[in-house]
Amino acid sequence: MRQWTIDAFASGPFKGNPACVVEPFEAWPEAAWMQALAAENNQAETAFLLRTDDPSRFGLRWFTPAIEAPLCGHATLASAHALFEEMGVDAPLLAFDTLSGRLTVRRDGERLEMDFPADPPRPAATPNGLARALGATVVETLAGAYLVAVLESEAAVRGLKPDLAALNGVGGGLASGGPGQVIAVAVADAGSPYDLVSRFFAPAAGIPEDPTTGSAHCLLAPLFAERLGKAVLSCHQAYPGRGGDVECENRGARVLLRGRGFTMVESRLRVGPGF
Repeated sequence: MRQWTIDAFASGPFKGNPACVVEPFEAWPEAAWMQALAAENNQAETAFLLRTDDPSRFGLRWFTPAIEAPLCGHATLASAHALFEEMGVDAPLLAFDTLSGRLTVRRDGERLEMDFPADPPRPAATPNGLARALGATVVETLAGAYLVAVLESEAAVRGLKPDLAALNGVGGGLASGGPGQVIAVAVADAGSPYDLVSRFFAPAAGIPEDPTTGSAHCLLAPLFAERLGKAVLSCHQAYPGRGGDVECENRGARVLLRGRGFTMVESRLRVGPGF
């Protein structure tokens, strides 16, 4: 079976967030095999696809090195990129059946546009230990699938050096996705090409820091679209040395996420399901 490593939400090669995408299956492999391959790949996510009777519709599941994820943006973008660019699927719209419902992806010039569920975060009390674990002042805390820590400035976000072991236990009972998954965000500096700058830490999911996180922007887009009075936001995830770019459009119950993909590696798996 073929597998591709694709940089998603990237401005060019070696930017954005790498995801592995496995060639579509005719039937789902055992979850333990998919989890083992994801751990072997050791990327934030490995995406697995399932063929259906509709050539433009696929089942889609995402695995981190440690867990099966309920939603993943960058590996969805990578999956669509692989189908369009590497497997030659000719369709105006791709549909994916996932744990988070039906997701769609279409071409948008050189970019891909994904239609995802919005997750407007609710105000929450700042948990004990959050500021200490991040090593920064937390101005405000909100919660949805993840904990959202609003920081004082773009510089504060970019300069974070969190205590991941301490962060691993923060947020239990607040974030619906469980503890140890935290978005740190600030409004970008005046004159910046971005509206928001963020970082995402998910040690509980086996991801110390995620380079670019589509699902995090399902929280950030509705929150800051209202606060900044802009339906379309330009967002930068400031993972050191890489960085990723996501354009978000708030559509009420839905969020449109736009970004580019770049194929970096094509490989062949020599160990299949049932090894």
